Amino acid sequence: MILGSSVKKFFKDIRELWIIYKNNRLGVAGLFIVLFFITIALLAPFISRYSPEQTDPSAYLEPPSFQHWFGTNEVGQDLFSLNVYGARISLLVGFSAALIAVFIGSLIGLVSGYYGGLLDEILMRITDFFLVVPPIILMIIIGSILGSSLMNVIIVIGILSWSPTARVVRSMVLSIKEWPYVEAIKALGGSDKRIIFRHILPNTTSVIYANMALSASNAIFSHAAMVFLGVGDVNDLSWGMILHYAFASGALSSGCWWYFVPPGIFIVLLIFGFVLIGFSLEELFNPKLRKI
Repeated sequence: MILGSSVKKFFKDIRELWIIYKNNRLGVAGLFIVLFFITIALLAPFISRYSPEQTDPSAYLEPPSFQHWFGTNEVGQDLFSLNVYGARISLLVGFSAALIAVFIGSLIGLVSGYYGGLLDEILMRITDFFLVVPPIILMIIIGSILGSSLMNVIIVIGILSWSPTARVVRSMVLSIKEWPYVEAIKALGGSDKRIIFRHILPNTTSVIYANMALSASNAIFSHAAMVFLGVGDVNDLSWGMILHYAFASGALSSGCWWYFVPPGIFIVLLIFGFVLIGFSLEELFNPKLRKI
């Protein structure tokens, strides 16, 4: 009975949140953009007319046509197929790196805000360092040292993108730990671990969800930039890889716009979609920002 009532309450809360969320036009637009790219990534074998490995030397940098909707590259590969399959890696990096960044940032923010004192000072100075130094520079340096495999790139982006989440979570914890019911749990002998993860963490999920969406957009851009600069694995089929070879082949300077414009637009659109979701989630979980 308890489990059944909990499940009913969960779905009831989801419905109520969706009612609020769907009235946010920007949020719905962002969700539609992200779902669109997830769909084409999953259905890539059915959408693409050509295999991404298929080459045709006779079709050298052909402009868009009925045969090749996005044109071809310098080895005759169909750019529409490459862009469709490229969504897979970009989404994988975005979600995976965002999970790492949010996990690290949330943990540091919780510990720093709850315990305070010298530990808080040390953790916040480290956080400030990562906030001040452009992360893409550190990503390029560390990525070149560790190697260019996809897993290394995801880890590097994740561990260098946690600082904004840590700052925001810490600011909320500083307020939540002073709430009367938290003070009452402390007086009753509640352990720090229980207080942090059972009573404080659930009250910070709003900013964690919002920051996860924003972290995903940052990860997608960072990955594309690293691959374009040759730090990431240029053999992994991604939008950054397409831009890398567009530059290496001289397509950028020769005016072959069909080579670099589509992946650039896709990167911007997907990032924009995650940004809209992030701002909408912040409004959803913050009653002061709700419009209804």
